[in-house]
Amino acid sequence: MNASQGRSRDLILGIDVGTTAVKTALFTAGGALLRAHTVGHATARPRPGYAEQDPGDWWDGCLRGIAAVLDGVPGGDVRSVGLVSQVNTHVFADDQLRPLAPAITWQDQRCAAVARELDGRFTAEDKTRIWGGPITLDASRLVCRAAWFARRHPELWARTRWVLSPKDWVNARLTGTVSSDGLSSVGLVDGSGDRYAPEAIALVDGLAERLPPLAAPASPLGPVTAQGLGRVPAVTGTMDAFGTVFGSGTTEPGRALLSCGTSLIVAGASRHSLPNRGVVTFPRTDGLYVHAAPTQAGGDALSWWSRARSLSVPEVLDAAASAPPGASGVVFTPHLLGERAPLWDSAVRGAFLGLGAETTDAHLSRAVLEGVAMSGRQALAAVEAACGAPLDTVTLSGGGSRSDLWAQIFADVLRRPVARLTARDNGAVLGAALLGAVGAGLHPDITTATRAAVLVDRVFDPDPARADLLDPLYDVYTSSYEALRDVHARLDAWRGAQD
Repeated sequence: MNASQGRSRDLILGIDVGTTAVKTALFTAGGALLRAHTVGHATARPRPGYAEQDPGDWWDGCLRGIAAVLDGVPGGDVRSVGLVSQVNTHVFADDQLRPLAPAITWQDQRCAAVARELDGRFTAEDKTRIWGGPITLDASRLVCRAAWFARRHPELWARTRWVLSPKDWVNARLTGTVSSDGLSSVGLVDGSGDRYAPEAIALVDGLAERLPPLAAPASPLGPVTAQGLGRVPAVTGTMDAFGTVFGSGTTEPGRALLSCGTSLIVAGASRHSLPNRGVVTFPRTDGLYVHAAPTQAGGDALSWWSRARSLSVPEVLDAAASAPPGASGVVFTPHLLGERAPLWDSAVRGAFLGLGAETTDAHLSRAVLEGVAMSGRQALAAVEAACGAPLDTVTLSGGGSRSDLWAQIFADVLRRPVARLTARDNGAVLGAALLGAVGAGLHPDITTATRAAVLVDRVFDPDPARADLLDPLYDVYTSSYEALRDVHARLDAWRGAQD
């Protein structure tokens, strides 16, 4: 049955184990947000290039979030639970699901040398045969992490029973069932997405038996036994980026999304696939390909700048609003932790270009916002190339979408209308909840669920004069990478020599 046929109090619970927080939200089956709760968690950076989290923080955030949004809600009204999480974050756990070390997050670059070694073993033709496209084995891929962990900590690797993503580890603790999905298993599955690629997992001895069984994202796992949920069914779930795909309605051809959370993620849907190394192309599902370009820093660039200037984020946004479009010729490249899509270069770092004696904090603050938007435009170009067609419908979500200024900057830089979603920074958690609803039979499929539940708050149209002003600066942004590539490589070698 669909939502209109269900009971008026059919409620669906979504959980997003994100990079900076666990978000828990309660929706109606039609997508109306009833309650939301956020519990932040820290990322430790004990050495240059490291980025770690404590899985216990994820579990604590889930339990606190569930308790908060279900307070006073009759247990029988909640019909399903769905989880999504940050992806390319990995926890090495024993047979009791006890973490053996801090989780290595997607931002972590400690495995860069191992990644280059493994990536060099394959030609572009090999990669297309194994994975369906010319992917790059970078420092965020699990095979690189597992190889590094097995070499550096052989005693812990011997005790490792499971290597899990955050949502798989939390789901296992909620339901007692260990499972994952092909969409989240980046770089591990073959072109079908239904099974592990033998040549990929064979790169690390013993990895195959440490991986969870695969299932579809909406596949029921079993009942949740956590407080306040009785025996409500949960589903396997998927990565937060795909949660945002579902929560933004990017389930039909010609649609694109920008999710400005900690990272900036750009994705598009198409019936065609022309894979390129700049994007991640997911296996065809229901006749549709999703091509995604995850960057390293979206909102994280804004957070970094606010910390560097000892200002609050609202103060930075106010300063940026006082500067002219184009920041008087200052261009910012937000590669603070290397870059994923579309560059896939762990050595590159961020920069301000065009500084002058007249440059102010306001100019720099505006340049940060515009630089992230330019990274979005570059990523969108790679996604459109993979789709083989332009993507004229672009939605915006994530915490960064709360700023009207930033949303308008995205529209001006992209030179196309940007539709901000009502869910804003709850897009991924809405997608998680909708997967749970499909698994529980409240919607027949995810496309039907998104049509019923995804709503637009406001459309930001590009200003032609501002767009013309920003175009030359975007050209500077894109050309600066090749111009400084060798400089960044030499700096990376210098940093490596200090370790």
